[in-house]
Amino acid sequence: QVQFVESGGGLVQPGGSLRLSCAASGSFTTITAMGWYRQAPGKKRELVASIHLGVVTNYADSVKGRFTISRADAGKTVILQMNSLKPEDTAVYYCNLYPTSDYWGQGTQVTVSS
Repeated sequence: QVQFVESGGGLVQPGGSLRLSCAASGSFTTITAMGWYRQAPGKKRELVASIHLGVVTNYADSVKGRFTISRADAGKTVILQMNSLKPEDTAVYYCNLYPTSDYWGQGTQVTVSS
């Protein structure tokens, strides 16, 4: 079983920045890939960014050039730096393994509004 605790969300104006952090814990030996996901009201959860072996990164087209994913703490922490935020980035953000496990944290709310 794996647990994820997300933090760092909040209310920010368009064009602003936020830094999300996720701590993973539980019964696992090695995490090869993790991802950040988000779910906006009335929409399906989607992959925002993933990081593989701490090096290879992939981003949804909608966030390319604005978001940066990274890992720390021997791979048990994953960071999402979000810059130039737009109202359409408003969602609850979650982290999980990539591909996802069955375990989801509470997520952290990101609201982009003036």
